[in-house]
Amino acid sequence: MAACLRFTRRVWRSFVENKGHDQQCFPNLRIIDAKPGVLQASLKIEPYNLNRVGTVHGGLIMSLTDTLGSLAVATKGQYMTGVSVDIGTSFVKPAGRVGEELTAKAVVTGIGMSLAYTRIDFYNAQGQLAAYGHHTKYVGKSAGHQSDVKFSEDGERVIEGEDVD
Repeated sequence: MAACLRFTRRVWRSFVENKGHDQQCFPNLRIIDAKPGVLQASLKIEPYNLNRVGTVHGGLIMSLTDTLGSLAVATKGQYMTGVSVDIGTSFVKPAGRVGEELTAKAVVTGIGMSLAYTRIDFYNAQGQLAAYGHHTKYVGKSAGHQSDVKFSEDGERVIEGEDVD
């Protein structure tokens, strides 16, 4: 398994082990792939993910925009992924029903000394764009954590920092 994927899954485990919002809302989120700046994830839709008309609740998409934007930052080697300063989501089509798989692609569109910018695209089981979001994070105080790493360009190896997994 590539170093970037291992690292990003480790960051996700730290979110879940915190037993906060992420653990309560989508404990079954799966990180499928991670390369520097790009994350692929999926979520099997459960009854508690629905709105009253039986499709994915928009609040779930908003929460996933937040979490997946953070995990996209992690694909750049940052263990602490900063705090949100701006977030938004646009809804295009129904995202799915119970038992279907919602997939997402999160991309770091820019990262500097203070801010990181991400875009997250969500696809329903039919492969249609269901929603897209943006998430801006303040990373100025989170960079430089002892668990941060630097990956090779393809994400296969850690070239700076400790590969603990």
